[in-house]
Amino acid sequence: MFSCLFYFLKIEIPKEVKETMERMKDVNWQEEIRKIIIEKVREEAKRRLLDKAKELRSRMKNSEITKMIREDRGARQGCA
Repeated sequence: MFSCLFYFLKIEIPKEVKETMERMKDVNWQEEIRKIIIEKVREEAKRRLLDKAKELRSRMKNSEITKMIREDRGARQGCA
């Protein structure tokens, strides 16, 4: 989904948090933060795509073409 090119992102965090992070030398913060950002971007992209699909489906339900398709189906089944 994403290319292998990387960009730098600067964030600001409280001094106390930075100090605590520095004491936790066994944690690769850069990698952890990268994973969190990538996962959030994926979730948001999925959410927006789903919202768009719901919007399109809603418009299709209310369209004249939907009515025509249903009438055609009914006519073929002898229910018109």
